[in-house]
Amino acid sequence: MALSRRTFTALAGSAALGLALGGSGGTGAPSAYAARGGPAGPLSGPPEADGERHTVGYDRHSLLVDGRRLVLWSGEMHPFRLPSPSLWRDVLQKMRAHGFNAVSIYVAWNYHSPAPGRYDFTGVRDLDLFLRTAAETGLYVILRPGPYINAEVDGGGFPGWLSATKGTARTADPAYLGHVDAWLTEVNRIARRHLFTRGRGTVLLYQIENEYDSHTGEPTGRDYMSHLYKKVRRDGIDVPLFHNDKGRNGYWVPGSFDTGGDKGGWLYGFDGYPSPSTTPPDWGLFGPGGAKGGASASPDTPGFVPEFGGGWFDPWGGSWFDGKGYAEARRTRDAAYERRFYLTNLANGLTLHNVYMTFGGTSWGWLPAPVVYTSYDYGAAIDEARNVTPKIAPMHTIGHLLQRVPDFARLEKAADVHAKGLKVYHLRNPETGAHVYVARNDGTDAVTADLPTAAGAVRLTVPGKDARLLTTGLSLGRRTLKYSNAQPMTRLNTGRLDVAVFTGHTGEMAELVLKCRQEPVVNRLDPEAAWVFDRDELRVNVPLGKGGLTRVMVEQGDSEVPLLLLFADDPTAVCLFPYDTPSGTLLVYGPALLRHAEVRGSEVHLTGDVIGATTLEVWGPRAVTSVVWNGRPVATRVTGSGSMMSTAMLPAAPEVRLPKLGGWRMRTENPEAGPGFDDSGWKVADRTSSYSTTPVPKGQPVLFADDYGFHYGDVWYRGEFTDSSGVERVSLAHSTGTQGLLMAWLDGEPLGTHRMPVPDKDTTIRKGTWAETAEFDVRERLRSPGRHVLSVLVRRMQHDEDGKAQDTHKAARGLTGVTFEGASPKVRWRIQGEAAPDPVRGPMNNGGLYGEREGWHLPGLDDRDWEKVTFPRAERRQGVTWYRTSFRLSVPGDVDASVGLVLEDDRYRAYRAQIFLNGWNLGQYINDVGPQHTFVLPGGILRTRGDNTLALAVLSEFTTLSGPGTVRLTLLGHAAGGTPVTPVPSPGR
Repeated sequence: MALSRRTFTALAGSAALGLALGGSGGTGAPSAYAARGGPAGPLSGPPEADGERHTVGYDRHSLLVDGRRLVLWSGEMHPFRLPSPSLWRDVLQKMRAHGFNAVSIYVAWNYHSPAPGRYDFTGVRDLDLFLRTAAETGLYVILRPGPYINAEVDGGGFPGWLSATKGTARTADPAYLGHVDAWLTEVNRIARRHLFTRGRGTVLLYQIENEYDSHTGEPTGRDYMSHLYKKVRRDGIDVPLFHNDKGRNGYWVPGSFDTGGDKGGWLYGFDGYPSPSTTPPDWGLFGPGGAKGGASASPDTPGFVPEFGGGWFDPWGGSWFDGKGYAEARRTRDAAYERRFYLTNLANGLTLHNVYMTFGGTSWGWLPAPVVYTSYDYGAAIDEARNVTPKIAPMHTIGHLLQRVPDFARLEKAADVHAKGLKVYHLRNPETGAHVYVARNDGTDAVTADLPTAAGAVRLTVPGKDARLLTTGLSLGRRTLKYSNAQPMTRLNTGRLDVAVFTGHTGEMAELVLKCRQEPVVNRLDPEAAWVFDRDELRVNVPLGKGGLTRVMVEQGDSEVPLLLLFADDPTAVCLFPYDTPSGTLLVYGPALLRHAEVRGSEVHLTGDVIGATTLEVWGPRAVTSVVWNGRPVATRVTGSGSMMSTAMLPAAPEVRLPKLGGWRMRTENPEAGPGFDDSGWKVADRTSSYSTTPVPKGQPVLFADDYGFHYGDVWYRGEFTDSSGVERVSLAHSTGTQGLLMAWLDGEPLGTHRMPVPDKDTTIRKGTWAETAEFDVRERLRSPGRHVLSVLVRRMQHDEDGKAQDTHKAARGLTGVTFEGASPKVRWRIQGEAAPDPVRGPMNNGGLYGEREGWHLPGLDDRDWEKVTFPRAERRQGVTWYRTSFRLSVPGDVDASVGLVLEDDRYRAYRAQIFLNGWNLGQYINDVGPQHTFVLPGGILRTRGDNTLALAVLSEFTTLSGPGTVRLTLLGHAAGGTPVTPVPSPGR
């Protein structure tokens, strides 16, 4: 479809500016304005839904929003991995406070669609609410609705029902595209209301498909991508579109497929997940060049990395079988890793940068793909319990730098610079003349070297496996920096002050030199600082971290506007928060988090979090004379630095006490194993063909669970037969995904349990599917003639992802075939899985256990006739046992407490537990596999001031004694402050 002129302008930037447009891969003729270096000045201030029309374009350097440059520093979070809409605001506010100006989100098709033609965007699935919250927080949104997302979720985001439909996924197959169009219509109806171009929201970029590295160069692939592009445009999405290339392959660059005459609005992006042990790659505009050069594969669009590793996902068994879990991901991809890799990206001209993940969250219910367990913490900068970790420091300092120092909006490669023991990148802004240097140490030992710069040699030390960013010639308001060996974090004007912040490691000696034509008046406001003026230069030295924040005031001389220099080590820097208000810019120091700031006359009202006792210091507009913190006035005094500082400490967060769990009641289930169980209401398994990629055994009925409408969790089979004479063995072929299992009974007596292994080099993989066969000797069990019942419970670990576009999400789940040795009895099979989807909790909350179908996991169940028990337990049985208890929390109302549930036992006991809190399926614990023992209980689902119902559905394998052992609550973090939390509806019996 050819876009209208009006839409094209919104895509490509202001026509009045005459920008050089290379949206479709063409070079375009630059106007005189563009030839002078492009738009004047960067975009400043957070985005908002202001009701005004906006333009979103780009050139090779950066995005252009309303004709002004924007460096995008984005963090990934997934609303579906935090099933408490009130807490979305908490995470978004933490991201914005710590330097991000954008959030990137997947929208998971499976999460919103329980059946063909049915879509749910209510409750915890309210996409409209999330997009409104992001706009209110002041973050741009990168929207990524697939249709395929990967993301380590069930089927890569494809709904379970798609696995039983006609059509080849991720191709131009009309049957598949019919379902895709229905999905995108629903998503785009919401997205259209939040486009930044229309002034109704902050959706800035939109992704079609994800990591689509199959069918590249083939007609089916080009037709597929063309269809998605045109569909999204027809739906009114007029912001730039892009695809996330799986690596720096140069796939789907502008011009790769037909866009229907649309010449603008397509960006090339690629992802990167390099190992911490590797040397950071040159993937940007200044890399080696060519299709394999990352951003250089698309020289007319800005360098864009839609996903760069902010950690790594963890499999069953932990950290690729070392058992350490996400603690290992956070250790190996720590703050130094982030500096080394992310600064390399910036030095390579990547100005659209998204960190995957910044908050990982929880793959609750039956959301996780087989490769991962419940936690999706990812080793991210904000952990699963919403705690800010030390990894936030580089994100914070780099983010605020990119937002507030305009020189970084356009950098070009400058002359090569060398320093012994370091890899050095040198860039220059042609408009301002500022120079930027990234010095990277790829060795394990610290390196001290003299770095040649435009301002002369600068001596610096770079720790092993770390990196530093330095600048020369940088404008600090009315004064100019000659050089500093400390990294600039932000520059702003507030009140009558110019303020510049510089950061570094604790214990380092920061050196800063200002160009001064006239001698200034210098006042060191903290004793750690030292200074000297000589030969038109002011030299300041500060040991970082000795006393927290170090303040140096520079007045008179070259400017009547004072310059306040602030020096901070990393732990101090993350407590410095710039904040723009209509009345002017604020800088707040001290609390663990600044959420919101508002100037009301002479008062500034701040909301945020305090963990440990701290002072509060505020620089702001001159009219502001008093401070209100979380609704309470704070007594302050005016300091020599022009700030208002609290005269007393803000108190630490009060203690939070958690109860011990007791009062447990128990009930065994799996009546389905008994020969007398009434299965007349179950579906008869009598299909003879399937759309699955798994072959149907010749002469047998289809037993695949998805073909009968059962897509999530456990599934039961009952096979009835009478002609058992001569039968010696039964073989049960099944496919479940990693760590799935099968339990079998014959006439109510256990035959045994078979578990899928954690994958290793010896595991046979067929199109991503792990197929196993459980064999049982039944000669002694079938001596009596007459009716016999074979009962089978299969624990499925969800559908495979479809990363290679081979329909692997259609691999069968459940039983795949049953054969007998010695004879071939005729078996009538019936199948039962999950009941109708929970209307509040969604289709992925429940599986097919008897207790789930009967509501044993729900609050309000009358369990007074259940047996009273205590933990630890030590039982030996094959099957399912339920445990229930209740507990009450009384967390203070002004405290944000993150609470977890811990399960621990003898590691050799083979059992697993499904965890239900107030009816919400919050995860699966496998005692003898791990590594996860702690499960986050998200506020909103967890009533922190009220009663809660906890239920455990325990599957024990009979091979060992089973628990549970220890089950307890644990405090994962707490702060005074937080955001108001609305209880998530949790209907019961």
